[in-house]
Amino acid sequence: MDIQWYPGHMTKAIRQMKEDIKVIDLIIELLDARIPLASRNPEIDNLGSGKARLLLLNKRDLSDDKVTEEWLSYFREKGFVAIAMDARQKSDVKRVDAAVEEACKEKRERNKKRGMVNRPIRAMVVGIPNIGKSSFINSYAGRAAAKTGNTPGVTKGKQWIRLKKDLELLDTPGILWPKFEDKIVGQYLAALGAIRSEVFDNDELAQKMTTLLAERYPGMLAGHYGIEESDDGVAMIYDVAEKRHIIKSGGEADYSKAARLILDDIKNGKMGRLSLESPSQ
Repeated sequence: MDIQWYPGHMTKAIRQMKEDIKVIDLIIELLDARIPLASRNPEIDNLGSGKARLLLLNKRDLSDDKVTEEWLSYFREKGFVAIAMDARQKSDVKRVDAAVEEACKEKRERNKKRGMVNRPIRAMVVGIPNIGKSSFINSYAGRAAAKTGNTPGVTKGKQWIRLKKDLELLDTPGILWPKFEDKIVGQYLAALGAIRSEVFDNDELAQKMTTLLAERYPGMLAGHYGIEESDDGVAMIYDVAEKRHIIKSGGEADYSKAARLILDDIKNGKMGRLSLESPSQ
């Protein structure tokens, strides 16, 4: 199953970011804690060469705690400043200040030596669609400074937001990259809401994700839906339809509706906390 999505506005957004990056000191990149590698846009590494970097593993409340800690160690070993958070929780967002200072320590020291003591750090907030950038900025700013939504593509253009005297944030649209070289990346992004559902086959994706969960998290599907788990994704989706009484007129199980329910439950964490990829894989 090969899922690709790169609408025209993303090409325009990349061009704009290439211009904006010239005045940026720090790149704050939000990742989905459930798929930290699949949700890392390789374009950002190209754009951010030579810039201070901070990785925020967002939606930690939906991810497997143990696996998330492994990811934090993984990124820190590669030289990134990284923390896990839930952008809606003020206690989590408060920890970002210290992370920003850690990531910008060298920049602050250089500014001080040059006599630029009061120069604010300019940070660009980046990430894939529907990753929670605007929610993070609003929590961090303590006000409704950026538009939010639970579908990809809410933020269409850039927004400068002054947080305090020494920090300015540039909100940017969610962007993907022109081609996912690994098919599983597109599937993970689609399953967790970064790709519009109109561009892929929900039935086929639900089959793959259901089979994957039965393998990775035995008992999760059984506990949530009351079905018998197997390596047959199609059979499990039909079982979900029957258990949840998702029936078409005429008494036939509504397979497609059950498939959409499963994908929504995965995306919204209704089955429980899970991580679809780990460093050990």
